Amino acid sequence: MSTTLRTTYSGRRVFLTGHTGFKGSWLSLWLELLGAEVTGYALEPNTTPSHFDQLELQQRSVIANLNDNAALVCALEEAQPEVVFHMAAQPNVLLSYEDPLETFETNVLGTARLLEACRRIDSVRAVVVITTDKCYENREWLYGYRETDALGGHDPYSASKACTELVASSFRRSFYAADGGSDALVATARAGNVIGGGDWTEFRLVPDIMRAASRGEPVVIRNPDSSRPWQHVLEPLSGYLVLGAELLAGKQECASAWNFGPDIDSNLTTRGLFEAMRPEWPEIQCQVQPQAGAPHEAGLLMLDSTKARRQLGWRPAWGLEETLRETVLWYRAFYEEGRVLTEEQIERYVASAAARGCGWAE
Repeated sequence: MSTTLRTTYSGRRVFLTGHTGFKGSWLSLWLELLGAEVTGYALEPNTTPSHFDQLELQQRSVIANLNDNAALVCALEEAQPEVVFHMAAQPNVLLSYEDPLETFETNVLGTARLLEACRRIDSVRAVVVITTDKCYENREWLYGYRETDALGGHDPYSASKACTELVASSFRRSFYAADGGSDALVATARAGNVIGGGDWTEFRLVPDIMRAASRGEPVVIRNPDSSRPWQHVLEPLSGYLVLGAELLAGKQECASAWNFGPDIDSNLTTRGLFEAMRPEWPEIQCQVQPQAGAPHEAGLLMLDSTKARRQLGWRPAWGLEETLRETVLWYRAFYEEGRVLTEEQIERYVASAAARGCGWAE
């Protein structure tokens, strides 16, 4: 990484889909702090409280459906972005079982609509499509999946994200190559289980834990021994920003798929997560209740981020202890004092990254 993120994004026109969601709202604020001119495109926030509403961002916000092609094209033409971050999605495994068609329409066709619109906007130089670690065909391996491993998906959500990767690859090779009609570079970014303040999504473990703790109640867990690599939301976001910067610099070798996962020692069982969080908030309690006939969920899934470390110079800035502490601190400050620590935590994260020698944070 040859330049800092501030140098890259200050004054840059950015189009961000999914800006009202959990990850999108964190990225919206970070881009704003970097001095970017952001246009967000998404549905209304679907949780109460809403992290997006709490931030009171000073940027253009278009509230519309990703599958409304006319609205999407109009928003892109008005924004004339140089870089596009595509985060809008139906992001929940359990909800994908309830409405698989909506999941596939939003995640697959929505991505195709965005890429089709972007290739007709001359100002667009870079597109980063965000997917997930669940796009891999999960074989419960004990080692991390690499970008060259097979795509797949047992549940509708995972399968839709594998399809999203294929759509992005097809558009990149068919329409975004040097002779394909657009000079823009397209990449995909895959991350795993992200946690952090401001997430109130239903059927998600950490938000459920924090809601229950705020009421002094235990939260019920179905799979206490299920293992996940936990990372703070800012970790993959830094990867997306670094990747976007390299695409903007015209580095064609970066127009491919990338993993942004935590260090291997960030893996923890669900039961272990409770034990690690409790010292920061003693009200955190759990109650194990295995659910017969529950929908399939992956038991073990890790990413190998060697490619991003070697070629992008990206690496995590916070370990598991810092990730869990900052997450619990955010929710405690919100529930007990009504404070929103998002900007403060972005500043601490950047300082940690600079201390670890991450070039983008200098």
